Amino acid sequence: MEKEKIEEKIDYLISSMTLEEKIAQLKAKTVSIWQTVGKILLEDVFSDLTPEFKEKIMGFLFGFYRDRELAEEMTKALWKKMWKKLVLEGEEKKYPIGELSCALRSMSPRESAEFANEIQKYVLENSEIKIPVLIHDEALHGCMAKGSTIFPQAIGMASTWNPELIYQVATAIGKETRSRGIHQVLSPTINIARDPRCGRTEETYGEDPYLASRMAVAYIKGVQEQGVIATPKHFAANFVGDGGRDSYPIHFSERLLREVYFPAFKASIKEAGALSLMAAYNSLDGIPCSSNKWLLTDVLRKEWGFKGYVVSDYFSVLHLMTKHKVAESKAEAARLALEAGLDMELPDSDCFEEMINLVKGGKLSEETINEAVRRILGVKFWAGLFDNPFVDPDYAERVNDCAEHRELALRVARESIVLLKNEGILPLSKDIGSIAVIGPNAAVPRLGGYSGYGVKIVTPLEGIKNKMENKAKIYFAEGCGLNDTSKSGFDEAIKIAQKSDVAILFVGNSVPETEGEQRDRHNLNLPGVQEELIKEICNTNTPVIVVLINGSAITMMNWIDKVQAVIEAWYPGEEGGNAIADVLFGDYNPGGKLPITFPKYSSQLPLYYNHKPSGRVDDYVDLRSPQYLFPFGYGLSYTEFRYSNLRITPEEIPMDGEITITFEVENIGKYKGDEVVQLYLHDEFASVVRPVKELKRFKRITLAVGEKKTVSFKLDRRDLEFLNIDMEPIVEPGRFEVFIGSSSEDIRLKGFFIVK
Repeated sequence: MEKEKIEEKIDYLISSMTLEEKIAQLKAKTVSIWQTVGKILLEDVFSDLTPEFKEKIMGFLFGFYRDRELAEEMTKALWKKMWKKLVLEGEEKKYPIGELSCALRSMSPRESAEFANEIQKYVLENSEIKIPVLIHDEALHGCMAKGSTIFPQAIGMASTWNPELIYQVATAIGKETRSRGIHQVLSPTINIARDPRCGRTEETYGEDPYLASRMAVAYIKGVQEQGVIATPKHFAANFVGDGGRDSYPIHFSERLLREVYFPAFKASIKEAGALSLMAAYNSLDGIPCSSNKWLLTDVLRKEWGFKGYVVSDYFSVLHLMTKHKVAESKAEAARLALEAGLDMELPDSDCFEEMINLVKGGKLSEETINEAVRRILGVKFWAGLFDNPFVDPDYAERVNDCAEHRELALRVARESIVLLKNEGILPLSKDIGSIAVIGPNAAVPRLGGYSGYGVKIVTPLEGIKNKMENKAKIYFAEGCGLNDTSKSGFDEAIKIAQKSDVAILFVGNSVPETEGEQRDRHNLNLPGVQEELIKEICNTNTPVIVVLINGSAITMMNWIDKVQAVIEAWYPGEEGGNAIADVLFGDYNPGGKLPITFPKYSSQLPLYYNHKPSGRVDDYVDLRSPQYLFPFGYGLSYTEFRYSNLRITPEEIPMDGEITITFEVENIGKYKGDEVVQLYLHDEFASVVRPVKELKRFKRITLAVGEKKTVSFKLDRRDLEFLNIDMEPIVEPGRFEVFIGSSSEDIRLKGFFIVK
């Protein structure tokens, strides 16, 4: 439908809607075990108990989520029982609400599509103003609903350094999500992860604003081309509070925000056209992000031209009263959020229930309501809900976790794997006689946060068996629990290591046990007694390979010198076990690169590559350079690459000029492999202090043995700009250093050009 006609229809709808009908469009509704059942228990059955005991009850209810199948079945039963009471409001005249939160997560693809159709049919047949309902869910690395494909976690996707591949993943996610009747995903997470102590580092695309921007644009374009609304989050500067704490108060300068923490959001809006955005939990210089007019209106809408609608993070409007203490009532919290530019409260309308009294009491303008409704209706028209809100259950059943998407999940898992250390032991020979598979992450699915369920998951142990069961003896022992202090399993692990040709240890973390949302860490060492298990297995003199299954940096100084190889596999998705086996046995040559810096010790944090020059030194008296264990952009291969023939043309350009940088990369090793070539710049002298280097371009290329390729990058004014002392974007005359490398520290070629 043409834009002008859509705007005419929106004008007509708003002019014909009552205040109550308009307010309903700004509301979301949901049910859940701990919210619905917990509310009944706490407000009725256990209303007289102390707050401390009520907290324990909620913790008990939340514990149901450890049993995902049970929790989802209970949630499905709640939805089936209560949905008709949620989707329509009003007494004599019924009118629909704006959105449902996670209504379809607990259902199979077919059941989800059928239930979505039932909801939309009921709304259209039983309301006078026939506005379909939006339904949202999460989809960081696959739709979080039952039976959807589970791709590697976001931090793993970032390690592919392959935006074209992430676009394919997002396209698959979009197809599966929309097929189920879900119209919006609260994804991607594009916060910059400069401190890996934050438990939600796993959800991000790493520490660099350029890499995060390219991944964000690829993801958003992929899902939105399938008719699914992307919701980049969390705006802004979440995950980087003092001590690496999620949602902690932020006190960054505007310069730092604009240089590091805004670019991925800006690209999401201006390049990818994101149609929704989520405000963050944290406060920014004393103003909560959920009621921050500078963020949500001045920057987002007036500067960047955002046309979509802003949603709260779950309960963040209520937090204006209960946590940030800038509102004394729910009504005041709702007013602050709406007037700042936040359009919809998720997951449930709590504070926004007060809007009718605010408007009638003269404390909130109806025009503010109208503008929010206009934005939401515009996105509903974009999504095609007014044309056809129904979906095909047969297609949903076919497309979700189909063979094509499983194969894509395998490819992404392979490309995400980063080889951190290899003393020549890898790849393993398929003629090996016996293999000891050890560790708490070897035989259980570790998928990371915001994962789907209900599909076949290939564990590392299964992957090795699939590859080698008829060729080698495979022994398994857990060795220890993930976060236990017990060493009772050590003896069995030592025994199988002693009789094997190689020991492969699968260690790391898991969500929610040791990292994830509200699971920040002060110490990045392996939890429990995993480090002691590694040392004990090393003492057997059997060669040891460590495979990390986790979502953030791991500190390894206590054991890395004792092992022969280390692989970072992240949370590798449903085909992860097969991908890891492919890498271990040489059927795939790892080419992933780290999107975050790995420190030697947690006490160094935050530690990131693109820092500004120190006024003194960069190291410590008790820890001399280099500071990193593994730098940003790092990753080994089974083959070797030679860089040569750097050409920068022209050598001098005007401020608005364009420059071309070309060079050659040759595979001089024994294996076909991928290399991620990286281009960094440094503005040698500037009126404002600039970072020591900044990533400006990268490309993942595949080279056969002996093959040579020419790589070419173009740079323009936008790549050279920075904010001057008056916070204006400028390019200054001077010399720019060019660094071409295999990582931020492994620089193979250097050159320069001059801006006149």
